[in-house]
Amino acid sequence: MKIDYKKLIINILIPLGLGTIVGLLTSGMGGYKDIIKPSFAPSGIIFPIVWSILYILMGVSFYLVTEKSSDDRLKKIYYLQLGVNLVWSFIFFTFKWYLFAFIWILLLVALVLCMIMKFKKVNPLSAYLQIPYLLWIMFASILNYAIYTLN
Repeated sequence: MKIDYKKLIINILIPLGLGTIVGLLTSGMGGYKDIIKPSFAPSGIIFPIVWSILYILMGVSFYLVTEKSSDDRLKKIYYLQLGVNLVWSFIFFTFKWYLFAFIWILLLVALVLCMIMKFKKVNPLSAYLQIPYLLWIMFASILNYAIYTLN
């Protein structure tokens, strides 16, 4: 398979860039240090590192799947889950609606599961690259719920 590096880089920069913008708009988790967290909560410095890796994997995955298929449904589920992902930060960090954020992140988990299943039919590697993302948002769901119950 010949790699279209321009398309690959664009596909990586979209989630990475949007994630960075949302991080800046939500004060980069500034309020995270001020909330009561469970004992298993990671340090705030972990989040930008993990999300950068996940956004890169997300972009590579999307590139791989769109190289094998032009099905618009794949694009729709990808961009829908990315939008839901980005909105969660505003719900949680800006508005501090912890219960609604928990419900919202459960929607994200469902969308990512759906995306993985659809991607796997087209390109299994593209689906496997999304598994760390799914695991992270499942952990984030548990963390979100714990924060809701503690605050």
